[in-house]
Amino acid sequence: MSPRILPAPATTALVALLGLLAALLAVVAPQPAAADTRAMPGHFTGYAFDQCQAPSQSAMDAWWNASPYAGIGIYIAGDLRFCRVQTHLDATWVARQARTGWRLLPLTVGRQASCSTVERYQDHLIDDNPTKGYAAARGQGRREARSTVRAARALGIGKRSVLWYDIEAFPTTSTRCRESALAFLSAWTNTLHNLDFRSGVYSSAASGIAVLDQARRAGRHTMPDFLWVAEWVAASSYRRPPTAVPPSLQSSFYDSAWWVAQGRVMRQYRGDHDERYGGVRINIDTNYLNLGRGSRVPRAQATCGVEIDYDRYRRFTQGSRGEQIRAAQCLLRQLGHYRKKVLRPRFTPATKAAVYRFQTASGLPRHGKLNRRVWVALLTAAPIPAATPVSKYGSATHAVRRIQRALNATGGARLPITGFYGFETTQAVRDYQRAVGLPANGVVAPTTWATLRAGRS
Repeated sequence: MSPRILPAPATTALVALLGLLAALLAVVAPQPAAADTRAMPGHFTGYAFDQCQAPSQSAMDAWWNASPYAGIGIYIAGDLRFCRVQTHLDATWVARQARTGWRLLPLTVGRQASCSTVERYQDHLIDDNPTKGYAAARGQGRREARSTVRAARALGIGKRSVLWYDIEAFPTTSTRCRESALAFLSAWTNTLHNLDFRSGVYSSAASGIAVLDQARRAGRHTMPDFLWVAEWVAASSYRRPPTAVPPSLQSSFYDSAWWVAQGRVMRQYRGDHDERYGGVRINIDTNYLNLGRGSRVPRAQATCGVEIDYDRYRRFTQGSRGEQIRAAQCLLRQLGHYRKKVLRPRFTPATKAAVYRFQTASGLPRHGKLNRRVWVALLTAAPIPAATPVSKYGSATHAVRRIQRALNATGGARLPITGFYGFETTQAVRDYQRAVGLPANGVVAPTTWATLRAGRS
């Protein structure tokens, strides 16, 4: 039997029906989940804040572009969280912050030490029955860990991330209180490890942290991978970070040589207070991190076999000689403006033509001279013109090297070209921002990048 050929109107109707069915299926079919984040927070040196309620996306964006912070504590689990209902915190929010570059610090506030005197904790205490080595407390620790992992997975927080347990300050004189807390936290850590996450504990330096370190010295219990130490500095020392040398991670309450040397400590050094960045005010706690191996600087990129890192950059015109001319030729070559080999430290007609082409492409005055403005623009643009990520304290990237070179070219920074955005670089950025009339926040965000790319100094 020969196939039946539908008349044109019926064919059109069938195609339309199939299209409608496809559209309906697209609506009702489950959407692919967002990919999990990388392991959080990873190796990192820098500042973080924590706040009861995860901020809105607009607030997060404003603070990313204007604040010194690159990490944020988020409360994801536990019956004793003050902000049980998180207005903004979901898997989409987490994925967005991870893509931006935020380091996430997921916190659980659940059962507290059995001897705690805080009224709101009394129905959520760790069981201090010593039977079978505090088996009840261990069971509670395992349950908190499993609950936290479920919450982390639902938010798309990647495996090997550090999940933090918040155990607030408690009296340390009771043996049963101490030992049940240690049994609980040991089970918390073991369970997280079994579920392919890492363990962190937040507590006051004088109570939970001191008790943990004493147990470590005695060789008892499984220790968390990391400590989040609440030890606030004197009010007279408060400054907006990082305007001064970061707070010390050393403490008399734990063995700094063991915890700090291995990159296992972050410190909360200031409690509830308001800070305002990008027009957005948030009430926060302030923390300093130096976790793992700290911020890791990538290997320097190839530079035509010539030196391009200097603490100052000289002015050159056609006929000039100097080693820095080869640096300019290399950068111009990487941008596609210089087509000769980088051989001689001489400002040749070909070099002048390349500078002229760069000035034309960058919207700079076209005169073919290698002056301060050209150096600043050239060092910022090369060797990856498109890579201009927000850079701030703790950043460790090729882009930081470009910033440091460009700041040296402005005439006074004299920065070592390390690729790490530390205190000296932050101060130099602030000085530059003041000089060119920008808000002096110490963060190289799009506006500061554009100003550097324009060669302003």
